[in-house]
Amino acid sequence: MTAIQMGITIAVCTAATMLTRFLPFVVFSSKDQQPPEVVRYLGRVLPAAIFGMLIVYCLKSVTPFAGSRGAPEAIALLVTVALHKWKHETLLSVAGGTLCYVLLVQLVF
Repeated sequence: MTAIQMGITIAVCTAATMLTRFLPFVVFSSKDQQPPEVVRYLGRVLPAAIFGMLIVYCLKSVTPFAGSRGAPEAIALLVTVALHKWKHETLLSVAGGTLCYVLLVQLVF
């Protein structure tokens, strides 16, 4: 790609990202206009669905009965669940579980 093509590609990607991020706020900006029921439903169910899909994706290649494989994943999963039950903060739960897993893999297993 030439420098001009790269610049155009970056500009188009930036514009598309900004459009998809800002459009819902523009469309539903008036105080008397409520989002459609389907949008409110998706806002309620998608976070849990994405979190479940992330768990399945992260654990898809774990073989729990082959040596120590599965032990760091199981411990990190328990830490993630415990943090979420304790603080109810998704970012803390994901970051804490990830940090626990990385430390276990690098220092213990």
